Amino acid sequence: MFTGIVEELGVIADREDLSDAARFTVRGPIVTADAGHGDSIAVNGVCLTVVDLRPGEFTVDVMGETLRRSSLSDLAAGSTVNLERAMPANGRFGGHIVQGHVDGTGRVLSVSPSENWTVVRIGVPGKLTRYLVEKGSITVDGVSLTVSSVGGSGDDSWFEISLIPTTLNETNLGATKPRTVVNLEVDVIAKYVERLHLGNQADVPALDVTEAK
Repeated sequence: MFTGIVEELGVIADREDLSDAARFTVRGPIVTADAGHGDSIAVNGVCLTVVDLRPGEFTVDVMGETLRRSSLSDLAAGSTVNLERAMPANGRFGGHIVQGHVDGTGRVLSVSPSENWTVVRIGVPGKLTRYLVEKGSITVDGVSLTVSSVGGSGDDSWFEISLIPTTLNETNLGATKPRTVVNLEVDVIAKYVERLHLGNQADVPALDVTEAK
């Protein structure tokens, strides 16, 4: 489990494409300081398992299903990524409950800077809109954020987030441009509430969720 509070900006040191999979070596001295083999680290919001460690670097295997359903397929050597270690049992919830299971990807539609913050509008698949509510939580590339506005309909739906200077400086969202693809994870509590309320009704469309362990 994560909270969406990015600990450091990492860098993809190497990418090795395998048969229906990829192996990434990620440079991140903070998250590797106490990491061990088998530990979970969120990379741009996707929970991945450490399979190898070297000083200041860790390696993860990413299966084809995860590559197809997340923006990790776009990563290459030199790409910057948001990194967060799994939260310890005595840790603080700085953001909200984040599983590291991507519900889908969105595409940045616009970036509107102002003096004290930047508003980013992101196009979202229609199947996710029922989980978006103004002032609710959303995870974008592993960053816990507050939805400031929701609009559109169907596959033309969108939501907006307002990024403060700290978020712009300490995550890769500061370099976001229109057409950038981002990983999205909606609030898991909303999904459980929906399931409990609607039960096993057949007309409730299921989400295609990426489990990247």
